[in-house]
Amino acid sequence: MKVMWFHLMPYQDLPVDFKDKHNSVWVDIDPKLYDPVAGHRLYNEYIDELVYADKVGFDGICVNEHHANAYGLMPSPNLIASTLARETKNAAVCVMGNSVALYNPPTRVAEEMAMLDCISGGRLIAGFPVGTPMDTCYAYGQNPSNLRERYYEGIDFVMRAWREEKPFSYNGRFNQQRYVNAWPRPIQKPNPPVWIPGGGSVETWDLCAKNSFVYASLSYFGHQASKVSLAGFWNAMKERKKERNPFQAAFLQFVGVGENRKEAMDLYRESADYFYGRCLHTDPSYANPPGYTTEATVRARVGSQVMQAAEASRRRVRQDTSDIFDAGHVVIGSPDEVADKLRAVCKEMHVGHLMLLLHYGNMSAQLTRYNTDLFAKKVLPQIKDLFENEWEDKWWPTGMPAVTEVRAPMGAAAE
Repeated sequence: MKVMWFHLMPYQDLPVDFKDKHNSVWVDIDPKLYDPVAGHRLYNEYIDELVYADKVGFDGICVNEHHANAYGLMPSPNLIASTLARETKNAAVCVMGNSVALYNPPTRVAEEMAMLDCISGGRLIAGFPVGTPMDTCYAYGQNPSNLRERYYEGIDFVMRAWREEKPFSYNGRFNQQRYVNAWPRPIQKPNPPVWIPGGGSVETWDLCAKNSFVYASLSYFGHQASKVSLAGFWNAMKERKKERNPFQAAFLQFVGVGENRKEAMDLYRESADYFYGRCLHTDPSYANPPGYTTEATVRARVGSQVMQAAEASRRRVRQDTSDIFDAGHVVIGSPDEVADKLRAVCKEMHVGHLMLLLHYGNMSAQLTRYNTDLFAKKVLPQIKDLFENEWEDKWWPTGMPAVTEVRAPMGAAAE
């Protein structure tokens, strides 16, 4: 099992009455709510937390892309990942990912991800999300009816840019380039491992099954929501007669570890309430524009995670956060309780890559460190062996090949 430390980088200073006085955390959020000085503090705290996850033994660290919102402060995950690639030594750097349909041309994605792979020494995981409707259709003005086709073409463009051995021409529906010649080139050959984050759609399941990409279920609502999505993916794999290797799947889980369940509830109640009450306060009219969800997904009655979050936020009037914990949206408890729960859900869903949110909402740096330390010391050793001797992980960074000549560091004496 590979265990990864995922950061959303939320803005922590939304007012208590945010939900009552503001329409949405996404798209039309009041820019006056953002304090750049607070942003400076948060970015540096968050980068420190990701670097620390590498030091205490997490297999990977994850960042992602969002726009015009206080839910996640990473419009450019590549900027954060470039720092992490330089400041970390062992963990895979998972950019989950670049919303490739928003880049014209996608050459920029191929170039920047190749840079990250080189800086990190072949530790990049390349994620390609379709992108939420709020990010793609409203914040960036893309037509929802052709977004997915633009997305498919963007992935094809980037993969060819990494794999082709000579400059080539690309003539697609959305991209026409006389010369495609991506410099630099990634260390990993033929390309870094590709992961596709999904909230539940027939097309994304089939895209991953067809191309041997990792399907990563990103859920706000724990394994109860993810298991439906992952069941759909494994059905798509079965239909294509593909191997049911758990390392071709990943899922995201919020976690809060304490010495016991009561302490965990006391410690993480405020952070969970901030996230589910303010960070997910999204106007449902932004969550499902006409044409964004395909006919096949509608007919399959697959629910949108984004729409579910928006509707839940609108109807939720909560005086008590315990239902978040009771429903498993956030797994809390003692180290043994958390380890037992995570082993059970990963086995049930047949998932070999576990992504964790150990920071969420307005969690302090001190509490984040406590949560991370307890997990690394007392939970991680209990779950790492899962699937270890049964399956090969073909979707993990290969690192840098053996180097026979290494350039001397600056200032070293010449021989």
